[in-house]
Amino acid sequence: MATLLLIIIFIAYIGLGIPDSLLGAAWPAIYTEFGLPVSYASYITILTSCGTIISSFFSAKIIKLLGTAKITAFSTTLTALALLGFSLSGNMICLCLCAIPLGLGAGSIDTALNNYVALHYKASHMSFLHCFYGVGVTVSPYLMSFALSENNNWRGGYRIMFIIQISIAALTILSMPLWKKVGQNQPEEENTIRTLTTKQILTTRGTKPVIGIFIFSCAIECICLVWGSTFLVEANGITADKAAGIITFYFMGMTVGRFISGLLAKRISGIKIVMAGQIITFIAIMLTLIPNSVVLSSVGLSLIGLGNGPLYPNMTHLTPQVFGRDVSQSIIGFQMALTYVGIMLTPLIFGLLAEYIGVFLMPYYLITMYALMMLCTFILLPLLKSKKII
Repeated sequence: MATLLLIIIFIAYIGLGIPDSLLGAAWPAIYTEFGLPVSYASYITILTSCGTIISSFFSAKIIKLLGTAKITAFSTTLTALALLGFSLSGNMICLCLCAIPLGLGAGSIDTALNNYVALHYKASHMSFLHCFYGVGVTVSPYLMSFALSENNNWRGGYRIMFIIQISIAALTILSMPLWKKVGQNQPEEENTIRTLTTKQILTTRGTKPVIGIFIFSCAIECICLVWGSTFLVEANGITADKAAGIITFYFMGMTVGRFISGLLAKRISGIKIVMAGQIITFIAIMLTLIPNSVVLSSVGLSLIGLGNGPLYPNMTHLTPQVFGRDVSQSIIGFQMALTYVGIMLTPLIFGLLAEYIGVFLMPYYLITMYALMMLCTFILLPLLKSKKII
């Protein structure tokens, strides 16, 4: 039963990844059709992040009240309806309105499933969980590229992904009895979680550098996700449909990185996998700094996904070990909320830089986020050593 439930959770996490890469792949066609400045993508991502931040902040209380199963089913359905709304949008205002429920649904399911897997499954399962997220973010721009090849039909791409997402939502609804059967082995787990205040979380040793690592790693991911296609179009002079196809290699790199991380988890500690990924990420960003090369930019983006991808699942799985099982739900929800604050602000700042200076700045922006992430990593290491995690 537990294995079958894990498969359902993996499929649900595909649904979490599906919406995240669609806007970046479709945006070159969207802003051209609507006659918008290129930087307006940031406003849509801001609203999505706001919804995610709100739901993440309150996730511990909501999950304790409703349970992980109901949150998973409801959130997946909500994001599916948001994707349908995107496909029907005729202007920027409609896109912004649809971004809000998209974010609200993503925040709750992200926190709920991450904590559930961190508590009940192994580190390898956490990496495989995020590998399936990579499946979602890889498939959606790939299918969007096909839609864009037919007269930039980005609405058709969104409709295809709505059908996939609503199918996943139906599966999560049908699987709700399974959660009850598996939960009989841990009947009190969700009712015994301890909800911490913001002050309690921030004063707990180690939370600040951990949050910093999440923020800057996800900033790297989000910049590539939102601006990768536009960078390839504007800085390398290729068409929107080709850029959407090439950016798929970034998501493939992320998926492969998390899959390899899952295989290595039994032999290598999570923090060592994180540090190995950080080295790969540095090399990858250096490749994107080389100008006027579609090949090197594509390889660099793919390697960024490969190196940076394993960080999120491994750091998340460490949370109960570092801070305790009873408070992990509160801390995971809080760190995800602040992570999405970073995800909201960093593309906005880059969007302004892209509009007034140029998209070619993207690699320099990435190396800045990388340097800040490494600073937080070095600050955290003494705590991990004291707890014998490293």
